[in-house]
Amino acid sequence: MSEELGIAMWSGPRNISTAMMRAWENRGDTAVVDEPLYAHYLVETGAAHPGRAAIIASQSADYEQVTATLAGPIPGGRPIWYQKHMAQHVLPEDALDWLEGVENCFLIRRPEEVVASFTANRPDAASWELGFEQQRRLFDHVCDRSGKAPPVLDAAAVLKNPAELLHALCERLDVTFSERMLHWPAGKRASDGVWAKHWYRTVENSTGFAPWKPREVRLDDFQRRLAEQARPAYEHLWPYRLGSTEQGLG
Repeated sequence: MSEELGIAMWSGPRNISTAMMRAWENRGDTAVVDEPLYAHYLVETGAAHPGRAAIIASQSADYEQVTATLAGPIPGGRPIWYQKHMAQHVLPEDALDWLEGVENCFLIRRPEEVVASFTANRPDAASWELGFEQQRRLFDHVCDRSGKAPPVLDAAAVLKNPAELLHALCERLDVTFSERMLHWPAGKRASDGVWAKHWYRTVENSTGFAPWKPREVRLDDFQRRLAEQARPAYEHLWPYRLGSTEQGLG
């Protein structure tokens, strides 16, 4: 591993992104930051999210300022900086050059499961709020600049075998795997965003990755359309997931 390593993990909503942040924070050698571009996203889109005013007050909404920090020195003198990002927080007009200052990884989940979970609270959700197209844009940018595919994690695979997948991720990042990534104390964290009270109850009660369970997802016509809109971007990243024999850019 290089002397300092910034890890930008790009997810969409209703994934295991907060549990993944817990895993990295529990290592002891890793600083974490929770959705640092959330205020930027809310200010620029006008999206009405729970706790909107508190979120905007809690962090800078200046994209250039925030991304310069994310690509800069790691807080607290730690060797690793894990950055939990929502892909939809990066807007089409936002520059991506700062991504070269971090190692980019992607966390994907089946569109049907994302749609079913997200629309439970946002029944009129638009496809751009789900982050799939933004993940594809970010993924393609990283591939074009580096000439190779960045690590992709499938949420279901992580839940089925967290030790194996986290080992594989650490190996790709040239980081020593720690067993501490598999279990953590229950409770709140000072590192959690101010939006935690709206979304993090389950992870606050957790002490590790929840066991995988098969899900029977039933969607109405609107939800099915959302899932189908997301599917091409999801399938674009799918072959590059860790644990797949299909990895590579061809």
